[in-house]
Amino acid sequence: MMDNTNNIKLRIYIGESDVWEDKNLYEAIVLKARELKLAGATVFRGVMGFGANSHIHTIRVLRLSDDLPVLIEVIDTAENIDKLMPFIQQTVKQGLVTQEKINVKFYKTNE
Repeated sequence: MMDNTNNIKLRIYIGESDVWEDKNLYEAIVLKARELKLAGATVFRGVMGFGANSHIHTIRVLRLSDDLPVLIEVIDTAENIDKLMPFIQQTVKQGLVTQEKINVKFYKTNE
């Protein structure tokens, strides 16, 4: 059960075409978070963005990209997020990873 004071929002910004061991990297991260019994993870697919190299990735018809921006968001206790970080450090070869302290106001499970 998550408390209200010691929670972290982990955000991982990568490309849709990033892979890890023949699997989409975003899928590998979500499956690892599940394996570690974290509270949950969500993957968001961006419609446009750019990273450190300033190359635009977009879904516009004339500039169709096969490497759209992807954001993976994981919210859990700091202790549980720390369990996932070695895997993130190992697998994310290019991207941005952020953490911020948050207060969870509502969290329900189907226990």
